[in-house]
Amino acid sequence: MRITIAGVITAALLLSGCQNVRDRLSDPEPNPGPCPNALALYDAHRMVEINGELLFENVGFTGEILNVASLCRYTDERATPIDMEMGVRMAFGRGPAAVGDTKTYTLFVAVTRTDNAVIHREDFPITVRFEPGQDRVEVVEEFSQILIPRVEANTSGVNFEVLVGFELTEEQLEFNRSGLRFRVDAGQG
Repeated sequence: MRITIAGVITAALLLSGCQNVRDRLSDPEPNPGPCPNALALYDAHRMVEINGELLFENVGFTGEILNVASLCRYTDERATPIDMEMGVRMAFGRGPAAVGDTKTYTLFVAVTRTDNAVIHREDFPITVRFEPGQDRVEVVEEFSQILIPRVEANTSGVNFEVLVGFELTEEQLEFNRSGLRFRVDAGQG
């Protein structure tokens, strides 16, 4: 079996990033119920700045949520909140019309009743710096304590969702809903 340096580094990063998960898995008490779904809101999972006509040359900064992962723990048998951790992997791009080397994106995290009302929402600024000549950056943001309220001890996590997305203008939202795409790797050969 051949072990590469990249494989060792990848394994070390994975293991170091899973310490919380390992602690949670070693808890002798299993969850009494399932975790809430954590996902990117489709209409808000992409952000594309377009300066003028709808052409690649006019694309400024872009962002896309690539993946959302979570784990949760019911803290005890009473009606206490479900304690949830979440990671969001995102890719950001700097198009031909982007001005500057730094962009602050706003990501929202909303706890909702499944297919219903928003219970709690927070906005989080994410500042991305593009090094000279760099047009793409990947970032993982971690949210370590999302509390899901429960009225009764038997209220299950399936009654809730945690939605993430970019704060968008009306034009950006319309662009996403149109089905058109300029991805962070657009124009790359």
